[in-house]
Amino acid sequence: MNMREESGSERKGRGVPPPAPLPEPETVSPEDVFGRITSGECDLVCVLGPTASGKTRYAVALAREMNRLAGRQCVEIISADSRQVYRGMDIGTGKDLSEYGEIPLHLTDIAEAGQKYNVFQYQHDFERVYEDIRSRGGIPLLCGGSGLYIEAVTCGYSLPDVPADARLRAELEMEDMEALKARLASLRSLHNVTDFDSKKRLIRAIEIAVYERDHPASTTSFLPKSTFYIGTLVSREERNARIDARLDARLEEGLVEEIRGLLERGIPAEDLIYYGLEYKFVTLYLTGSLSYEQMRERLAIAIHQFAKRQMTWFRGMERKGIRIRWTRV
Repeated sequence: MNMREESGSERKGRGVPPPAPLPEPETVSPEDVFGRITSGECDLVCVLGPTASGKTRYAVALAREMNRLAGRQCVEIISADSRQVYRGMDIGTGKDLSEYGEIPLHLTDIAEAGQKYNVFQYQHDFERVYEDIRSRGGIPLLCGGSGLYIEAVTCGYSLPDVPADARLRAELEMEDMEALKARLASLRSLHNVTDFDSKKRLIRAIEIAVYERDHPASTTSFLPKSTFYIGTLVSREERNARIDARLDARLEEGLVEEIRGLLERGIPAEDLIYYGLEYKFVTLYLTGSLSYEQMRERLAIAIHQFAKRQMTWFRGMERKGIRIRWTRV
């Protein structure tokens, strides 16, 4: 198993551009964040970052410091993770519920494994929780790594509520992945690479694009939030080392057994593969498509690539004018 990353000279020799530089780290003061919230300058704190960057630990520590400054329990964390919404998917999604301690946590375990929860539903669920926390005099703290979910709820995106189209889905099921990609490309620009993680995800992307083309879809109309964004920053080398160590720990904690249990509950393998990463590769191992060693190696590489895509998304947010204060953790 060779998971060594290329050196800069090796990349240069192949004509591959070097990785984009990391953002400059800043010092973020809990007193400053708390002051911005209590003055009304901001109405939401958001801690974001790629997987294995320490954002959960940082968010909990920040919440405790803000509670200390307030002299009361007032900060509540809202998860921004597109897979932690599912019940029974704990180890693979890294819920790490014990880390939160006394800090309330929202929007985990709100959908059944096997369902196709989406960003439109998340917008509505987030708005309900956000308004409830604010109505009780609390401080909402959004924490996660799903960039689309974060932008959808902080920037006030208008998203269509697209129903399932059984006839279109049956038609698309007859196509191979390359034909589906070409069809999607004919409908819209291909900016979201996660659409290619599985055939079902690609079909859903086409279904949405076709509906938006043919119908005046109903949309959400939530207002943008005045958000204070904090990014958790680690070097690529440290991040990949953490990913590898965490993956081995999760395998030892029962990741394979968790996913075997989901299959035994009757959740189709293709539905688990749809969720990507741990659920995709472990399912392929359990169904005999990969050996254990192949699963471990390919999964680690896929998580490295996923973390890189997350950082690309967050840097894209900055190019749109969103100010993220990156801090080392």
